[in-house]
Amino acid sequence: MNPEFWNDQDKARQTQIAIGRLQDPIEGWQRCYDMAEEAEVLLELAREEQDDDTEEEADETLSALSRLLDNFELECMFSGEHDASNAMLTIHAGAGGTEAQDWTDMLLRMYLRWCEKKNFSTDILDLQPGDEAGVKSVTLMIKGKYVYGYLRSEMGIHRLVRISPFDTSGRRHTSFASVFVFPELDDDIEVEINDKDLRIDTYRASGAGGQHVNKTSSAIRITHLPTNIVVQCQNERSQHRNKDMAMKMLKTRLYEREKELQQEEHDEISGEKKEIAWGSQIRSYVMQPYRMVKDHRTHQESGNVDAVMDGDIDPFIKAYLLWQGNQST
Repeated sequence: MNPEFWNDQDKARQTQIAIGRLQDPIEGWQRCYDMAEEAEVLLELAREEQDDDTEEEADETLSALSRLLDNFELECMFSGEHDASNAMLTIHAGAGGTEAQDWTDMLLRMYLRWCEKKNFSTDILDLQPGDEAGVKSVTLMIKGKYVYGYLRSEMGIHRLVRISPFDTSGRRHTSFASVFVFPELDDDIEVEINDKDLRIDTYRASGAGGQHVNKTSSAIRITHLPTNIVVQCQNERSQHRNKDMAMKMLKTRLYEREKELQQEEHDEISGEKKEIAWGSQIRSYVMQPYRMVKDHRTHQESGNVDAVMDGDIDPFIKAYLLWQGNQST
């Protein structure tokens, strides 16, 4: 190693991160190779001894290998600038009052269950309860390997069609919720924020949180006046920590906004037009009169709505990544 390597601490840290990202797939593929060898040995042993238990063990090893390979296939598609980053996921209820707020709560549960399956850690930064049931809006911090790479496929409008449990007449209702996903930025990314452009308000946190949350104005709301972007955090007990997290959220939102403006300029120059408007849903979840989840970008479908709502969304994520790869070629 170059003896001057540690002289530039920031560069050394970035190099270590890059090495770590290269080591992970190398170690992963070695695990796959070892499992394949183990399965081969078990199958040979099962044939020689006509042992059903050993054959079953070989099948289990091959099944585990198949799941591991599926994960690696997904990770090979993560080539975006922030795909390896943690992510902030925000869900907002659309028009429709209690119906939409209940749908937002259902989506929150879906993503939390998906995170559990992936062993990703989650932290609810802000939650605004619905008036009667459900959730008006919620922001999650999700940490894990390639979280943003996975979840950027979920950004857009999600549509639910079902017989409403809140309608005594048993009529079918359509509800909408919007999902936004932002990568957690590295500390070395510069985003200029002037204090004079900010309005900072404190308020009492709502929802669960114990006596401390209800009796102190520890929650923070920050409005960026030039863009009218509003972020808020009520998760932490300390007002100072809530402010730090809210500033981090604002930094991320401003960074993504700048990237979107640059992309819009590029699309205008190249003659492309991509409209993302309320009602132009990316995915529909139909529970009546039939049961089907369909992604309108990739045409990926699933008839097992319960499994999808229980966090089984990887097939949709994979289909999106393949579709996006084809779009860019």
